[in-house]
Amino acid sequence: MNTFHVMKRILIQFKRDKRSVALMVVAPLLVLSLMWMVLDHDDSKLELGAVDVPETMLEQLSSDTLDIETLSSSKAEGKLEEGTLDAVLYFENKEMSLLLEGSNPNAAGAIQKELQSLREDQQNMVDVEYYHGSEDLGLFDYVGPVLIGFFVFFFVFIVGGVSFLRERTQGTLERLLATPIRRSEIVFGYLAGFGLFTIVQSLIIALFSIYILEVFMDGNFLYVLIVTILLALAALSLGTLVSAFAKNEFQMIQFIPIIIVPQVFFSGLFPTEGLGTWVQIIGDIMPLTHGAEAMRGIMLRDASFADIQWEIYILLGFTALFTTLNIFALKKHRRL
Repeated sequence: MNTFHVMKRILIQFKRDKRSVALMVVAPLLVLSLMWMVLDHDDSKLELGAVDVPETMLEQLSSDTLDIETLSSSKAEGKLEEGTLDAVLYFENKEMSLLLEGSNPNAAGAIQKELQSLREDQQNMVDVEYYHGSEDLGLFDYVGPVLIGFFVFFFVFIVGGVSFLRERTQGTLERLLATPIRRSEIVFGYLAGFGLFTIVQSLIIALFSIYILEVFMDGNFLYVLIVTILLALAALSLGTLVSAFAKNEFQMIQFIPIIIVPQVFFSGLFPTEGLGTWVQIIGDIMPLTHGAEAMRGIMLRDASFADIQWEIYILLGFTALFTTLNIFALKKHRRL
């Protein structure tokens, strides 16, 4: 009988907490749908540039997974720099050579596998060079920049959101709102205070990953630090914004499947090149997508500030947007 009463109480709690019930149904469906969109497709192709390669050889290389484009040497290297080609195949003085873009070890290995049949016919085709990276570049080196950005974003979101929620539930925020202090001053104060800790966290994570774990690093460490700090600030402002709609820490955690998990699928851990345009647009409205792209560009391709400036501006824009929404969200807590 006591068991029945306990069960009844739990069911009543769930009935009153419609958000938990909805998340138990919606969140798994959302995650499964994202996994289906990202993983259940075979439209991605390897992009190969061909410079002065005879037509007979190009016909021999023709396959469903290889997209070959005939280019001049200058245009081919320009596309390698832009990252729109996976490799360039050269034919000069009856010798074949391959220049791999190199920042993606999976693509580099797949390209060489596709060219294996041609290698067997061309005994002199042994010259393989890397535009970025090296033959020692592993999978962890490729996903490492994304993981750095993700862990910074995830933990700042959780810690910042829960800490701001405690300020509200413990009455500290209400007492501040009862004073003449402006809502914008409260938001900027909290962001600045937590922001100092996020800078230290970003520095520690970046240093540990690059110099202790030895994740491949070919760019400027200062740029890595700038991007991780901007990612942390975007996560902090988003976490404090979300906390305004949570009544307790459990509800704050419930937002993770809706806000954090979808960003993982579009951050670069999974290939999205072959997905539809509308799916890629979804990724473009997520801060982690732009942070991860900037991190990968810096660490794997030695990207300059000019190469990553749009990602930096977008992260700043996200932070400004979330901060502004934070100010409006505090309005419902202030009783004028």
